[in-house]
Amino acid sequence: MGVPKKRTSKMRRDRRRAANNNLRSAVQVTKCPNCKEPVMPHRACTSCGQYKGREVVAQAEA
Repeated sequence: MGVPKKRTSKMRRDRRRAANNNLRSAVQVTKCPNCKEPVMPHRACTSCGQYKGREVVAQAEA
């Protein structure tokens, strides 16, 4: 395994680490087909408790 001959400066190290920040995409939000509330994909709806058309989380009726 190679060993660096010179110490990496803080600026060079931070610039290298910051290069991947622009590759992260924004959080995707879709609408729940049941109640039309915004919900993240592949997760149960927090307001109605449904996922893929069936209830997976029991919600308290108000």
